[in-house]
Amino acid sequence: MSPLIALMEDQVSALRHKGVEASYINSTLSRSERQLRYDEMAAGKYKLIYVTPERFRKQEFLDALKQVDISLLAIDEAHCISKWGHDFRPDYGRVGEFRQWIGCPPTVALTATATPEVQHDIRTVLGLSCEEMPLFFTGIERPNLSLDVEQVWQDDQKLELIEKVIQSNPGSGIIYFTLIKDLDRYATMLRKKDYNVYIYHGELSPRSKKNIYDEFIERDDLVLCATNAFGMGVDKPDIRYVIHAQIPGSVEAYYQEVGRSGRDGKPALCLLIYDTDDLAIQQQFIEWMNPDKDFLLRSAQFFEDNQDRPEQMSANTLRDHMVYRDSGDLRAEYAIRELEKRGVLEVTDEHWRFRFAEHLDPDAIMEPDRDDKKLHDLKRLQKCVEFVHFEGDRKLFLNDYFLDE
Repeated sequence: MSPLIALMEDQVSALRHKGVEASYINSTLSRSERQLRYDEMAAGKYKLIYVTPERFRKQEFLDALKQVDISLLAIDEAHCISKWGHDFRPDYGRVGEFRQWIGCPPTVALTATATPEVQHDIRTVLGLSCEEMPLFFTGIERPNLSLDVEQVWQDDQKLELIEKVIQSNPGSGIIYFTLIKDLDRYATMLRKKDYNVYIYHGELSPRSKKNIYDEFIERDDLVLCATNAFGMGVDKPDIRYVIHAQIPGSVEAYYQEVGRSGRDGKPALCLLIYDTDDLAIQQQFIEWMNPDKDFLLRSAQFFEDNQDRPEQMSANTLRDHMVYRDSGDLRAEYAIRELEKRGVLEVTDEHWRFRFAEHLDPDAIMEPDRDDKKLHDLKRLQKCVEFVHFEGDRKLFLNDYFLDE
């Protein structure tokens, strides 16, 4: 299950528990269940309805929406609107059109990670001026969070630091890793020292993810070794520490992840462990995150040529065909994300399988744009390095990052 879909379900569940009539419509629902919710939405049953921007491509949804008086359009994760945001989604770029289509209701755009250029893009896409959509930014006004950085040169130093944090901060915490193989390795080392360690990453089954998530939320003594697949929508107030065992790819990612700690107002430690060797990992990720035009076109053609296969296809299917079972090459995963964003593929179920939806126009992929995106990603990584070496108040560094023109 994708983080966005999991977030929808968690928020709707919490609202219903509080007596608010809310629902969501997404690809995990059967056709009959989606139609039922369309009918209930049109009948005015819901106060809040959660959808992704991709839903506005569905005519049956638009038909139901025509019968609804919309009093507020709330755009969550609004950084996705901008191509310079850390998780750009093309359909978010059309929310201005959607807003016009539903009659320009009062609109709020919400995100914790909008740099000035992203803020500008959000207003431009929505067709709103600074006066019509003022910025409200509080920065990290959470004195209970300690933002620390420690540099290491060997694995045993890193492990020693992690143990020190666990021992001096009783309670549950998250240790973020970039690579699953490193996550597994450190989890094994910590378990040998009798720590209660769970792991969470994108290759786990949906059932395993849910069980681990529920266990982490309920208990107060777990060490969770995770990739960035864990975090969106996590509602646990007493996370006592967040450790980045490898440098994150952007200040935005770091900002989001440390913000999950200490929400109960009690002291929480946020430690970034810096090893210069980890920079190479992030540089490789940037290469994978920006597959070239030829790779995208060949990936799209593979799905189009195999659209009549009885079984639905996944990232593993494409990897076997494109990178010959090299599990270390993540271009297949990122190509699928790109094709899904462009509407070439559609998610079919919670197991993150896909079906072919429409042909990819080669002219839609602009190489100069992709080169600019890669350069921008590298510059964001450089900002992380600057954060590591910053000698002042790191909260001020973060505030300046999101506010400076």
